[in-house]
Amino acid sequence: MSSRTDLITTLTAALAKEAAPSSDFDLNPEVVLPEGRKLRPAAVLLAFEASPSGARLWLTKRSSALKHHPGQIAAPGGKQDETDADLVATALREAHEEIGLPRNSVEVLGALPPHETVTGFTMTPIIGVLRSGFTPVPELGEVAEVFHVPMQHVTNSENFMVHGRRWRGSRRYYFAVPYGPYYIWGATARVLRGLAERFT
Repeated sequence: MSSRTDLITTLTAALAKEAAPSSDFDLNPEVVLPEGRKLRPAAVLLAFEASPSGARLWLTKRSSALKHHPGQIAAPGGKQDETDADLVATALREAHEEIGLPRNSVEVLGALPPHETVTGFTMTPIIGVLRSGFTPVPELGEVAEVFHVPMQHVTNSENFMVHGRRWRGSRRYYFAVPYGPYYIWGATARVLRGLAERFT
């Protein structure tokens, strides 16, 4: 899938399929979440780009100096600000700040269902396609690296696996979809797994 038109058609068809919200706790049904918990709204941008070698998705590696999720792989994004018109605006603003992606260079196609994170956010993944290529500019101090992975890798359910580790005294399980030197896991992998399920 090298043409932008084909990419848009494929993603639009995937977005049209019904899907339920997801959570960092999906693989840990024994976890009891408190009733009435207040989740803060956030959004990330899943920015896809057509290329002669095939469609690809832009991701970031967070700085190892950050307090939260240091060194993790993530889509550009963050919490919604009061000045953001909506969650689409949040995702586009964050992508501009974190990787230098101009807001008007993204054609937004829609959104995946919201995802609840262990850090108390309800994160909405916004799906967009780049109108043209761009040169990433990582945000100093927050983003260690900007890179892309083949779309076919993260939309193939067979590439996902379940891993586990001890967290806060118990063993927790999560999705992972490693690619080369990049260990994509947690909320990012869960959201991508939800997208991959729409391609089956």
